[in-house]
Amino acid sequence: MDIPRHAEPNQADDSQDVHDKPPAHRRLMHLFDRFAGAATRQAGSPAAFALAVAVVLVWAVTGPLFGFSETWQLVINTGTTIITFLMVFLIQQSQNKDSMAVHLKLNELLASHKQASNHLISIEDLDEDELRQLVMFYRHLAKLADEEGGVKCSHSLDEADEIHEDKSRALHERMERAKRHTGREPA
Repeated sequence: MDIPRHAEPNQADDSQDVHDKPPAHRRLMHLFDRFAGAATRQAGSPAAFALAVAVVLVWAVTGPLFGFSETWQLVINTGTTIITFLMVFLIQQSQNKDSMAVHLKLNELLASHKQASNHLISIEDLDEDELRQLVMFYRHLAKLADEEGGVKCSHSLDEADEIHEDKSRALHERMERAKRHTGREPA
């Protein structure tokens, strides 16, 4: 099966070429990022939930004072709509940042593992048809694994031991090369 080539990154994406942006733009993005992170952390806190419950209780208690009027109802509807509208953007910013960090960590793991397929690095950039093609490929691998004994098959543990030994040997060799090159133990 041919594994698809990765799509080119979207040039309109703000995460691309950050250093090509003017310093004022970078500063503004940094401030927004910090604000979005702090706001979403606070919005998910027990104190924020307690405050929201308190606001709803105060609103409910004031209902008889205002005769449960349309204006009284409009106050809570408008307030919650505005807060929800603004929070969507803040939460999305935080989710985008977290998602990018997870993708980078996964890419690092794939790139550092000598038996992992580098074709899966930045897989999130593939289109839906290419992803479906990969799903079919991995379903086929899963079927083959099931035919060999599934998750109870012991060869995977043996392979894990071999991989660990290979990594240990490679680390030892890198340390030895660094020691010969610099004349001292690496940090």
